[in-house]
Amino acid sequence: MISPGARFAQALAAKDVDALRAVLTDDVDFLGLTPRRLWEGGSPDEVLEVLLGHWFEEEDRIDALEEVQEGEPVVDTAHVAYRLRITTPTGPHVAAQQAYYRADGDRIGYLRVMCSGFRPAT
Repeated sequence: MISPGARFAQALAAKDVDALRAVLTDDVDFLGLTPRRLWEGGSPDEVLEVLLGHWFEEEDRIDALEEVQEGEPVVDTAHVAYRLRITTPTGPHVAAQQAYYRADGDRIGYLRVMCSGFRPAT
């Protein structure tokens, strides 16, 4: 069975709004950290606005989910790391994210994501 964290990474890579909503609880506690900003959300809509309205905008194409790695949980907190290949209007990029989450069944109710930022692909 695929973990909620891996499902989250796959849904994000596909920019699949329905799958992202399905993996998040209605009262998800979300914090995200990008190179210059802290982001917050308390509902799937707020998380989607951050992820697909700011981090990965409409003109950004996610070409591939290159890697998904799950780490050992820290008591009740699971870990998933993933790398995305992205094409933006300025060219090809790579971004890596680390996510720590707590699942309520098969849905994520607590989510902390740290992003490397978009790095130009060589």
